[in-house]
Amino acid sequence: MTILIIILCLFSLLLVGVPVAFALGSIGLGMLIIGGFSPLMAPQAVLSTLDGFILLAVPLFLLMSNVLLRGGVGRDLFSAVQAWVGHWPGGLAVATILSCGLFAAISGSSVATAATIGTVAIPEMVSRGYDRRFVYGLLAAGGTLGILIPPSIPMIVFGFVAEESVIALFLAGIGPGLLLVGLFVGFSMIYARFSGQYTQMPKSSWAERKKSTIMALPSVALAVLIVGGLYSGAFTPTEASAVGFITAILITTFWLRRLTWPAFWEAVKESAVTTTAILIIIAAAKTFGKALALYRVPQDISAFIAMNIDGPIIFILIVSLVLLVMGLVFETLSMILIMTPVLLPAAMGLGFDPIWFGIYMVIMVECALITPPVGLNLYVIQSVAKVALGEVASGVWPFLVMMLFCVLILFIWPDLALYIPFKW
Repeated sequence: MTILIIILCLFSLLLVGVPVAFALGSIGLGMLIIGGFSPLMAPQAVLSTLDGFILLAVPLFLLMSNVLLRGGVGRDLFSAVQAWVGHWPGGLAVATILSCGLFAAISGSSVATAATIGTVAIPEMVSRGYDRRFVYGLLAAGGTLGILIPPSIPMIVFGFVAEESVIALFLAGIGPGLLLVGLFVGFSMIYARFSGQYTQMPKSSWAERKKSTIMALPSVALAVLIVGGLYSGAFTPTEASAVGFITAILITTFWLRRLTWPAFWEAVKESAVTTTAILIIIAAAKTFGKALALYRVPQDISAFIAMNIDGPIIFILIVSLVLLVMGLVFETLSMILIMTPVLLPAAMGLGFDPIWFGIYMVIMVECALITPPVGLNLYVIQSVAKVALGEVASGVWPFLVMMLFCVLILFIWPDLALYIPFKW
């Protein structure tokens, strides 16, 4: 009964337009007061949250991605990949996905990935005759790679809430991330092969390939530096974010010579606004989670699942359905912050590895990013392409199916996520 009242109050506040952070915080504080607990637990939970060293990586990764965005790195990556694969069937689509994968390894943000590559790829693909809905869906889905291929801000948040290793989560995202890249590339080539609506690009000369590769090389080196440094233990995720931010400034200022002071200041302001919003949501969710723990809600849900859900398959099916429905209402971090403390104990009780479950949740959150009406990547592509939201949303469904197929493969073969962090 308590759980139903909490859910009813939460959705009631959201329906009347209360922001997610304030809805979570007010319900958490109200639960503490009604339950006879000290209201001082709320500010204590907030302070303990903002004191987390790992969260320092959030603004630094945001700064890094925004600096790279304004430094035109996406254009260089796309040009380099296009020079090598542009003559393939569906070559521009393949180049788009590979560019998204490369930029994902240096951004940690789905929005930055979709906006950066979309700005370059959409005009090029549309001018070559690709179906617009396919182009928009491809870019919206390609942007989601930004939170699965490390580094990833949602993984940092999950690791913080679940008290699990962020480095292990980063490494666990590599396998599923590469699988999604492969699925998207394969679909793009098959689609292009049978659609016949596009103009194939000529094969680039070796001189063109060399020139474009040299321009993109520092950005690729930055991705190798971050992922390699994390895997080798040379630095922590927070240190990796600092190294990445400084290196991004050096690349865009001294190598590419494109980052101006006004552009840098815009990157700082945008990162500050986004960081503030993220930290407010995290702090409010921490208060909400504290109240849930005091009311023993996670334990009650775990007991209910143990008695009524027969096996892990049914559990994953139900959770996937719940997360897909939540994706219609909540944005990504809110889903992770609300559901992790509720679902993780039950998942571990059924034998799921917490790192595996974190990757599973990130993929489901990716689905929310391209699911209308609140899928953030849809609005990013709509803004870049200046088209109706419905036109963007109509192109994402094949990619949503591929993401769910990735979840199925991940369930059947857990080592897809767990092999690199624990067995390699």
